[in-house]
Amino acid sequence: MLSLKEKDRPIIQKLLEAGCCSRCILRFCCIGTQSAYRLSDENLWKELHAFAGSSDIAPQQDNVADQMPSDDPPSKRIKLDSDGKADGGESKEVSTETTDPTEDSTESSVCVVCLGVLQDFCSPSFTKKIAEDVKSEEYQFDSLVLALSLPAQLSVREHSCWLHIKKEVREKSMCLDKEDVIQVKEAFKWTVQGLLSQELRVSLVTKSPFEVGVGFIHPDTDGDCHFLAEACSDCFKPTKNKESVFTRMAVVKALEKITDKQFLKEYPCPPRRTKTACVAQETSCLHVSAFVAGRYNKFSRELPQTPWVIDGERRMESSVEELIAAPLLNAFNSESFNFSSSGREDVDVRTLGNGRPFAMELLNPHRSKFNKMEIRKLQEEINQSSDKIRVRDLQIVTREAMSRMKEGEEEKTKSYSALIWSQKAITEDDLKFIANITSLEIAQKTPLRVLHRRPLAVRLRVIHSMSASFLNPHHFTLQLRTQAGTYIKEFVHGDFGRTKPNLGELMKTEVDILELDVESVDVDWPPAVPE
Repeated sequence: MLSLKEKDRPIIQKLLEAGCCSRCILRFCCIGTQSAYRLSDENLWKELHAFAGSSDIAPQQDNVADQMPSDDPPSKRIKLDSDGKADGGESKEVSTETTDPTEDSTESSVCVVCLGVLQDFCSPSFTKKIAEDVKSEEYQFDSLVLALSLPAQLSVREHSCWLHIKKEVREKSMCLDKEDVIQVKEAFKWTVQGLLSQELRVSLVTKSPFEVGVGFIHPDTDGDCHFLAEACSDCFKPTKNKESVFTRMAVVKALEKITDKQFLKEYPCPPRRTKTACVAQETSCLHVSAFVAGRYNKFSRELPQTPWVIDGERRMESSVEELIAAPLLNAFNSESFNFSSSGREDVDVRTLGNGRPFAMELLNPHRSKFNKMEIRKLQEEINQSSDKIRVRDLQIVTREAMSRMKEGEEEKTKSYSALIWSQKAITEDDLKFIANITSLEIAQKTPLRVLHRRPLAVRLRVIHSMSASFLNPHHFTLQLRTQAGTYIKEFVHGDFGRTKPNLGELMKTEVDILELDVESVDVDWPPAVPE
């Protein structure tokens, strides 16, 4: 039995006459019992008509294949009240003509508020179709959240219907407001979630990493909402990636702004009946991103960190991020990825020592849970795929943990070793002064070689310490420990005076860097993984 009360009777009568479906009537009566919405349409209609004393009104027919036919008699119009007067007090003719069952009753079958969403799409057959769509995508999940997208005009029609019963609500001194009406989304979920949970054998919850999206569209959305654009033009502005300005948020904002009087002047109350029901869009599935972190070594001087594309032409066949990503994309069955790291090295620079921290966001993964042994095998697969890189400390992390890689990045230090050429012949004694230089502050204008992708600025950086090892009269190795973000090549050769002071100035000769290696990146993340 439905938990209806005497105060609901006149509301139900008005909604029946307006052309509302059974579940929308429950919504406007603020029935919050979920099981009530799962009753069949036939049972709902019988209980509503029995309660309203209007058994001569035929239930609206659903358009679904598995809906049972109704034996209720043809429809008649009922009175709003005993004296035959409408809400405004004017005499209203009451029709007692029965409808010929052979006539087309499509118009009256579509709910004037939900436009069929709570009629045609709350059936077992549609719920099973959603489940089959989800199964076909082959995601791994143990819970899901059901997301519903509705045409914006449903808010307009609901507002119209609310105004239609508002007088009855006030006359009965009911403590009821529009916000108390059960939302279409809630009613839909209450109706289908039980069967969907059974079909997929998982729980439907309010928060889950896996989302199943069910969307509906209607061809007359713009027509139903157009008057709002004229009445509240400031609420509707063109939005990127939106086919229409009539988004749900914009319509709701306009309905909050427009007065009841202005609304009733521009839009019929109750809503106009229509022959066209909503159409379901394809079921969508989306899993929150998975995040993988680790450290990588790069042993090649012909491998960029990211794909190297100049003027639309790819310069090298692979990159660090692609070599790492390929096995991960396959294992996680992910659509794409975003790669980030603690700094970056040039294509001709090696990264040695304990490696450079990196993190990878795997978008919409079909699988996201791996045990430690499986992650270790993934790391081995990456390392066996190429001798140009090696990965260590591979692990699954959270989005929040990724931020630790970037925290205080400029305060971190990095160590380098470089092979330096000197134009002037040098001796071991010429290099001794370098070891005495500590905490050297330099000013670096954005290097010419990266000016096309970095804004012009002067960056202050610190060379914490240096040492040099003599090789021959024109070559030596230079070890540096610097503030993160220091352009090492430019510090050596000066970049046409854009870095001051530079090593050439300090040595009073022209110098250049022939080879550069990153020896360590002093970031204590991600945590080391025992071998």
